[in-house]
Amino acid sequence: MSQFLPLVYGSYLATVDVFALGILKFINLGKLSKSYLTIPTILYAIQPHVFLAAMKYENMTVMNLLWDVISDVLVTASGLYFFKETVTPIKLMGVAFAFMAIILLSWPGGSNNKI
Repeated sequence: MSQFLPLVYGSYLATVDVFALGILKFINLGKLSKSYLTIPTILYAIQPHVFLAAMKYENMTVMNLLWDVISDVLVTASGLYFFKETVTPIKLMGVAFAFMAIILLSWPGGSNNKI
């Protein structure tokens, strides 16, 4: 089970990104007032504490890559689904490669926490 904890932490951190960036998009579209900017600010202030806890199970390099790549995939899906944004086929291929990166980065036994 602990081998999947980095993936769980990365997914949590990426989900925070989706909510925070979604709020920012709504502010940008004029559907929310700028007073809602405090929500993403608080969410982003919590993330370093979660990242620190995640480094008990995976090294900083892999943990950061997991977070970034999962965030890229989830934020892209959010933009496409909720905000009806569009991307070119070549950029969709990039998202597919990002999904493959998530699988490879969370593959068990690929790294350890020793420097």
